[in-house]
Amino acid sequence: MTTNHPTATDWDAEAAAFDDEPDHGLRDPEVRAAWAARLADWLPAGPSRVLDLGCGTGSLALLAAEQGHRVTAVDLAPAMVERARAKLAGTGAEVLLGDAARPPVGEERFDVVLVRHVVWTLPDPATTLRAWAALLRPGGRLVLVEGVWGSAGIPAARLTALLAPLADRVHSERLSGDPRLWGRPVDDERYAVVATLAPARRHTEVVDVHLILRRGDEVLLARRANTGYADGLLHAPSGHVEDGEDVREAVIREAREEIGVELRPDEVRTALVMQHRGPGGGARTGWFFEALHPAGGEPSNREPDKCSQLDWFPLDALPDDMVAYCRAGLDAYRAGDRFVLHRHEAGDPVAHRPGGPGRAVVLPETATARPAGQTTSSRSVNLPA
Repeated sequence: MTTNHPTATDWDAEAAAFDDEPDHGLRDPEVRAAWAARLADWLPAGPSRVLDLGCGTGSLALLAAEQGHRVTAVDLAPAMVERARAKLAGTGAEVLLGDAARPPVGEERFDVVLVRHVVWTLPDPATTLRAWAALLRPGGRLVLVEGVWGSAGIPAARLTALLAPLADRVHSERLSGDPRLWGRPVDDERYAVVATLAPARRHTEVVDVHLILRRGDEVLLARRANTGYADGLLHAPSGHVEDGEDVREAVIREAREEIGVELRPDEVRTALVMQHRGPGGGARTGWFFEALHPAGGEPSNREPDKCSQLDWFPLDALPDDMVAYCRAGLDAYRAGDRFVLHRHEAGDPVAHRPGGPGRAVVLPETATARPAGQTTSSRSVNLPA
């Protein structure tokens, strides 16, 4: 090729003679065996989903399919795709027409993205490598065969540097010194890079606690200030569980620190549990506890640097200027719900949005969760003053 960015028309023109190159057609048994051995080292030992991008006439895709992998192959040139489909017929492989930089595979996830002699043609390899990494499952791998041929190509050092921020491990191996792969000795730079993404990590999230302090039909709320999060909005007294605490200990500590109320363990009752995801995607699980005023004493603002207002509000007419997470929790409490999911969508505000889409999903309780004939609402909300 005479350009660094070959087009579909260029590759269509190459298709008829493409397999004449020993490392393209793999017609020589020794060349084919050499590539099969390398591929077996680069791909997972067990059956996996392999996406071959810029597959050409499908020679490597065929080797992968023969080794028991489920293969999807993509090429930009219709003539290449036609030959790849013929070569892969009967293997169960799927061959798609499309741009390797933007493969038409939707949101599918693969164990391996296999690419040979494509990265050097890309106008923005860093962006494309990130897109390819996003097609992989956790622990998946990019297998990239590249080189430098005269003034064309991409050096191994540059490619490994581009992959470093994306991968947990990057391994490269020189291929120039193995003439069996090329059907002849070569003196230019040819190599393979296997970049393995980090495996799936165990899910972790913040646990926080919220105090629903009741005074008859009213609930105590505090207006946040100078915290950097949801300032100006109302929220129940709350905070994170600290190391070594259980959730009841945490809500008792937060009540003491924020509003000067000294609750005993027997004065707090579990109201509901809510798993929440913020607009930015961060997850947390909130435990909401109920206590009745004047248990623990008269509340006062003990953190004026973080709270600009402390007041009682009607539980059945809550103000609109609240943190959406807390408002959803109190609405669920009023309804007598015990277990709730609350998951913001991208672009949702942190603040409660009157008339906006509801994000709370109530999880059903078991049939034995409460005595026959008793509703959750009568249990939780209609309490004596």
